[in-house]
Parts: sequence; structure tokens; C-alpha cells
Amino acid sequence: MKKLKYLVLFFILAAGRLSAQEKPNILWIVSEDNIPMLGAYGDTFATTPNLDAFAARSILYKNAFSTAPVCAPSRNTLITGMYPPSLGTEHMRSVYPVPSYVKFLPKYLREAGYYTTNNSKKDYNTTDQTDAWDESSNNATYKNRKEGQPFFAVFNLNVSHESSLFEPVAKLKHDPEQVPLPPYHPNTPEMKHDWAQYYDKIEDMDGQFGKLLNELKEAGLAENTIVFYYGDNGGVLARSKRFMYESGLHVPLIIHLPGKYEHLANLKQGTKTDRLVTFLDFAPTILSLAGIGIPDYMQGEAFLGTQQNAEHQYAYGFRGRMDERIDFSRSVRDKRFRYIRNYLPHKIYGQYLEYLWRAPSVQSWQNEFKAGKLNEVQSKFWQEKPAEELFDVIADPHNVKNLAEDPKYGKELVRLRKANEAWILKSEDVGFIPEAIFSEIASSMPLRDYAKSGKYNLKYILETANLASSRKPEYTNELIKRIADPDPTVRYWAATGLLILKAKTGKDVLIKACGDSEPAVRIAAAEALYNLGEKKLSIKTLTDALNVTNVPARVQALNALSNIGKDAAPALENARKLIRTEPGMFDYDSRAAKDFVSRIGK
Repeated sequence: MKKLKYLVLFFILAAGRLSAQEKPNILWIVSEDNIPMLGAYGDTFATTPNLDAFAARSILYKNAFSTAPVCAPSRNTLITGMYPPSLGTEHMRSVYPVPSYVKFLPKYLREAGYYTTNNSKKDYNTTDQTDAWDESSNNATYKNRKEGQPFFAVFNLNVSHESSLFEPVAKLKHDPEQVPLPPYHPNTPEMKHDWAQYYDKIEDMDGQFGKLLNELKEAGLAENTIVFYYGDNGGVLARSKRFMYESGLHVPLIIHLPGKYEHLANLKQGTKTDRLVTFLDFAPTILSLAGIGIPDYMQGEAFLGTQQNAEHQYAYGFRGRMDERIDFSRSVRDKRFRYIRNYLPHKIYGQYLEYLWRAPSVQSWQNEFKAGKLNEVQSKFWQEKPAEELFDVIADPHNVKNLAEDPKYGKELVRLRKANEAWILKSEDVGFIPEAIFSEIASSMPLRDYAKSGKYNLKYILETANLASSRKPEYTNELIKRIADPDPTVRYWAATGLLILKAKTGKDVLIKACGDSEPAVRIAAAEALYNLGEKKLSIKTLTDALNVTNVPARVQALNALSNIGKDAAPALENARKLIRTEPGMFDYDSRAAKDFVSRIGK
């Protein structure tokens, strides 16, 4: 009898070991800042033999999208399985908290027996959960796991990062004179050189990818490992990364499932699919492949594994503050159209960003604009935005022909507008709260918890933001009424709407709003008043705002002062006090102040 018990125990343990061995290894190879500039996606100028060969025996996703056109917020989606505007993690960069029940993806895998390793970029745009990884460093590798232990390993290839263009390379592999320029970029020497250099970096990235695949094969693990290759966001020249077009949100995604795991996909290897996939779907899909239950709070759908769900009708995207510059847009994409809703349309696309301006190409583009040498398409980047944009991505892959005013596309415009608003409400988008108010809430609770507290009247706030950003003068009286609303977020949007409209009839309420208890409201009102001739009060209010302790409020005020220009000189003394010799990653008030002083203080 005792012997029988030992035999039963042996078989139970053996079954457990077998189960662990049958779990697929999962390898993520992530390139930085690139759209599908690969031969496998039809780019004939690209030199990507390793990725092309990989795609030929894998599944290539033609419609894969990051949720944000920049790294930190998009990586927040990947690590949490949630939409950053739902969590309060949309701004680039920030460390606002998430609810305690939101666990980083690798934690679930680690709890299920996986060895989790990250090499090495994190940039998760929230408070780190360091126990998610067995190891995370430049030396991290799946090779350090226990024998027979399944692994989830991430390798980040940063050779293609935006920063790779900051220093021009003298000798290029790709010919600048042959490089295919998009129609929105001027044909300057710097632009051609940066594009050619970027194609060189993509080729280098392809080589690094090939090396990682060879290491997997040499370790005898290729037949037990599901491999994902994808880009973390679009890029990399100006009007791609950070911007809501295909060039900023469309990413390459190629996945290989070896023979023993082919049944976990409903597509054959070596095929291409037009299924819509976003970063929201990655965490549920990994859990589905690993046989782990998907938490209810995750907002995406598994597209591989044992828990696959139906395809999305739409892919959603967002833009919040980018470093020291404030902007705010949302996007909806189906298989033919991209819709963009700009909630701060009075801000030009090409707002100055210290980091972006390190690339010679963007400087040359701006110089051409100032010299009056650009055509209409190339000039738009330096102009204010429309409230809505609609593009036929098949006929217009570069998104240069806005169809929003074309009656032939009226039904599509209304359909996608409704889809955008429905998703904002369903996802409980907290991005409509100005960051100066947002940050104060986050100091006491996660924004996700606030959204569910009953205090966030999103439907009314969204309605106000729509009125404010529509550019329609007929909404002026309603905005004047709402600037006295008890909710400071409503007051902010009402003041912003009067700013966008340059509404003279709103002057009296804007003067009163300069005494509002919330800095975000005071700053929006003051900027509006400058355009209505109340320059002295406007500049005094904005100058005083540089003394508040709230960093996002100071950034908002500096954005407004920069827009005003030379008349804002009285604010220089306060702005200089904000400049740090060595600003930290989150000292965006210092960056904005430095730019303001350098341009206005001359």
C-alpha cells in the first residue's frame, strides 16, 4: 500500500513536470521607434533580410497598432493590459500610481512558474513593480533559468531609437539621394540624410534580431519558443513618433509559433492577416498562450492561445502631454479609415520639443517653413490643427488628405466620431482632467479609482470638451455659462473653448476666472485674455502661476507664455528660477522654462 502511494505521488509529480515542460517559452524582441519599414511589409528600400526570412515562416500582422505614438505610455499598455487614459498613465513621462489590483504582466507568468527576464528598457510610465522580473538588466537572459523552466524573455533593441539620428553619420549604407521621402517632408539635405541614416539603423536592428534568433536556435530552444517581433511605437522623424498618424501608431508585428504550438493560432505560419491588433491585446494573448486566466480588468482581447476572442472593430489611440509640451488628441482606426479628434486644435502640430529638435532634419524643416519654401502639405505641420481629421489609409497611407470636410465621407465621419466618444465613456478616460488637477488627485488615489468614485462626471466633461474644441462660435454662450460650473475640469474646458474661439463676449467671465481657485483654470483664462487685449492681466496671471508648487501647472503656464512670445518678457525672472543645471527626467517645467528664456530673453 505504501509502495502504491509512492507510485501515485511519482506520477503526480511527473505530470506536473510534463505540464511545465509543455508550457511554451515566449520571447519578445522589441525594436524602438519604427513603423513597418521592412521588406516583408513591402518597403523595397529597407535592408532587413533576417526579419523578412522570419516573416516568411511566421504570421505577419498588417494592422497592428501601439496605443500611443511614444514609448512610455505605449509600454504602460503592454505591461498592464490596460488603456493608459483609463489608468491615468497617458502623459509622457509620469509615475502616477495604478490600483493595487493591476499587476504587471510578468508577475502572472512568474507566479505560474515562468522565469521572467527583461533586457533591459522598462519605461512603464508608472510606479515600478520590481518583483515582476526574475532579472532585469543589460545582462538579463533566459539562459539563467532553472533546467526545464519555461521562460518569458524580453529583449529591447534600441539601435533604432530616435536618439540614433542626433549625430549625423559621415558614411551611410543607404543613399540619401535615393531615399523615399514622404510627401509631408521637404527635400532638404538634412532630411534626406536623416532618413537614410534611419534606414541604416533599421538594417542594424535587423542584424541584432537575427543574432537573437540564432542564439535561441543554438540553445536548442527554437522548437519550444513562441517568438514575437514588434516595434514599440512609430517613428522616428518629425510627424511620426508622438503624432497620431499611421507614421506614429502603425507598428510591425510578426509572430512565429513552432510546430508543436501551431494549434494555438487560427492562422497558418507563413501567412499575412489584416486582423486589427493593438497593444491592449498583448497581455491577454500572452496569458492565453501560457494557459493562465485573463483578469477581468484587462481591456484587450487574446488573439492567440486557448482564450481567443473575436476581433476588434476598432483600434484606439491617444496623445497627452509629450515631455514639456501639452497637447491632447484621440484616434480611432478601422481597416480603412483613421479618425483623429484634436481637443486642443489651437496648438500647432510642430510645437517645439527640446528632444525632438536635436535631429537636424526637423530643424531644416522649420527653417524651410520660415523661409516660405514649403508647399501646402509640408506647411501644415507648422500650423494649427482642425478639430477633426479623417484619412483613407489605403488611398492615402501618409495621411495628408483630410476628408473630414468632404460630404462624401460624412457617414464615415459620424460613425468614427461616435466610436471615439463611446470608447472614451466605456474606458472611463481620465485624460480630460487637466494635469494640474490630475496630479493633485493622484497624490491621494489612483486616477482609475477616482474615475469609479462617482466624482468624475465624464459625460458632461466630454460634452464640454467637444463644445470647446469644435471651433464653432455658436457654442460661445454655453461655454460662458459653464465657466462658472462647480467642477474645475468643466471650468478649464470652458475657458479653453473661449481661448480657441477668441470669444470677445467671454472677456468678463475670463477676467473673473483669473481669480479661480484652480491654477489650470486661471492659466487657461489668462491665455485667452491675451488674445482679447487684456495683456497686462494675462501676463501677470501667467507669471504668478510660475510660483505655484504644482509642476504641471507651471508647465501649462510656460506653454502659454511661449505662445504669447515677446510680450511675455515680464515672466523671464520667474522662469529663470525654474531652470535646473541638470534637470531630472520629470523636470519638464525646467525644460519648458529653458526654452522660454532662450527664445524670449534674447
